[in-house]
Amino acid sequence: MKHPGARRWLLVAMAVAVGLGWAQDRLDPYFVDILTRIAINITLAVSLNLINGHAGQFSLGHAGFMGIGAYTAAAMTLFAAPHVLPGGAGGWLLGMWFLVALMAAGGMAALSGLVVGAPSLRLKGDYLAIVTLGFGQIIAVIFRNIEPLGGALGLQGIPARTNLAWAYGAAALTVYVVTALVNSTYGRGFLATHDDEVAAESMGMNTTRYKIVAFVVGSFFAGVAGGLAGHFTLSINPRGFDFNRSIEIVVMVIVGGMGRTMGVILAAALLTLLPEALRMLSGLSPSLRWVGETRPLLYSILLISLMLLRPQGLFAWKRKGTVS
Repeated sequence: MKHPGARRWLLVAMAVAVGLGWAQDRLDPYFVDILTRIAINITLAVSLNLINGHAGQFSLGHAGFMGIGAYTAAAMTLFAAPHVLPGGAGGWLLGMWFLVALMAAGGMAALSGLVVGAPSLRLKGDYLAIVTLGFGQIIAVIFRNIEPLGGALGLQGIPARTNLAWAYGAAALTVYVVTALVNSTYGRGFLATHDDEVAAESMGMNTTRYKIVAFVVGSFFAGVAGGLAGHFTLSINPRGFDFNRSIEIVVMVIVGGMGRTMGVILAAALLTLLPEALRMLSGLSPSLRWVGETRPLLYSILLISLMLLRPQGLFAWKRKGTVS
């Protein structure tokens, strides 16, 4: 690890997460909703940035791994918990079980990432994007046809376990792990694979192994984010993890700057807030009501303009010496 203050930063971030969790009851529920969605999107975007930005792949199925995590965690708390936890369990015991559920969610998503990544990551460019896109669609169809998991209607009545402490704690841990991994000696293999895969292979590197590791780690944190999202919205259905959701996450990575962790964090926050800002703008005056009606169009125009004017990413500043 090349950043000596990284662990100190993680401790500070965890302390902030705990403080946010303590203050949550004193905050307006609307702001709690926004802040929680920002944290979940940060986890998703930073984990996908490891795959698309640092390892140089192009995955379009990140929402599929998020869905696997969401359903796994929900099954753990809805179906497994009554048979494992004693009656009337509460407090720290429920918190520990939720942690187990999130780890199971990440583990199942990582295992799925390994199954998908092992054969498909030998492909490159557009072919890999098509494979991951197909995987995301397959996952949605599978969940839509599993009746014990609610089928097309999804799962309802998921217990409320996610708060600001859990959400920002997971986001901080994701940022720390990805940054530490990329800046480690092993992580330089990701950058070599990203910069020139042929040259890396000619130097004796097993580039497929590096790509699989990035894919599995990214899938793990996508699964954790899915578990957090399910226990925040209290209901999940296959439509929430479709192609459109994957594209939203990809856009966050592109807007933030491929391979720029801090830029991706800022982009995740910005693109979570932007639709809400447009909605609030439409409510300021009757003359601005058209903003709400054309909000998706305005959102798309803003993104297209950004890609034309700033294709390298809105927050893609020059790196000096280390990976941001």
